[in-house]
Amino acid sequence: MKDIDPYQPLYPIGVVADILKIHPRTLRVYEQEGLIKPARRGGKRYYSNSDLQWLQCLRKLLTEEGLNIAGVKKLLSVAPCWQIRNCDEETRKKCPAILNFPIPCWELKPKSCIEKGLKCEECDVYKQKRASVISTKCCNE
Repeated sequence: MKDIDPYQPLYPIGVVADILKIHPRTLRVYEQEGLIKPARRGGKRYYSNSDLQWLQCLRKLLTEEGLNIAGVKKLLSVAPCWQIRNCDEETRKKCPAILNFPIPCWELKPKSCIEKGLKCEECDVYKQKRASVISTKCCNE
């Protein structure tokens, strides 16, 4: 049997809301706040196993750790995207993520990403920042 890609969008919003025991509206708020970028198919939101893991961590940070949405955004801005991508000086001078730091690049939808056809939910920066927060703040090992 083939392994499932953890980033493959599989679950509609209702299923994810049921798994997390929250209202679908809460997931839409997280999306509006830039904390999650579900894939879209036919106008509907689909979440991956990686998204589900991130949302479980996010819920823990918000309900058990006492953080608010602004605090989670601050955590996500700790490692700048240009460090993860090793951007050269010329690229950094033009990058809206640097000019608007500490706003995460996925909230800005940089022109360079749009021109290259890059989607935030598929971006290494987006994935690595979430993975970093999950491993440092949400793993109980």
